[in-house]
Amino acid sequence: MTDITPSLSDYPYHVEIATRWQDNDAYGHINNVMYYSFFDTAVNRFLIEEGGLNIHKGNIVAYVVSSQCQYITPASYPETIFVGVRVIKVGRSSVTYGLSVYAGEAKRRVAHGQFVHVFVERLSDKAVPIPVNTKEALAAIFDESIENV
Repeated sequence: MTDITPSLSDYPYHVEIATRWQDNDAYGHINNVMYYSFFDTAVNRFLIEEGGLNIHKGNIVAYVVSSQCQYITPASYPETIFVGVRVIKVGRSSVTYGLSVYAGEAKRRVAHGQFVHVFVERLSDKAVPIPVNTKEALAAIFDESIENV
């Protein structure tokens, strides 16, 4: 049987996140809500560093409109978290990211999911086309093996 589970190197962009004691739940595992925070941190770091998004003063911002996460196996503080990010769909004003979370020195895959942003004009709160420089950055991490519908 072929193993089709992606490794961190299968993601063109990734970030490292230190866990904190408070990230653990009563069972001694990273609490499920933290995984959404990991997704948000990784995607927004990409948009700021690579896509030129100015989250504080820019006229255009990205709002999360959908997210989902599937948990594979627990992780715990003080393990380091690694989040892989790729783009799986780009629309006129929205983008869908595919993400995987890896933990520890072995970088075992502990969760995966999707995250959808819609780009909006800050003042009007209306959807707008993805800015050109951001769209170019998104194209650089687009996963061509997934059909862009």
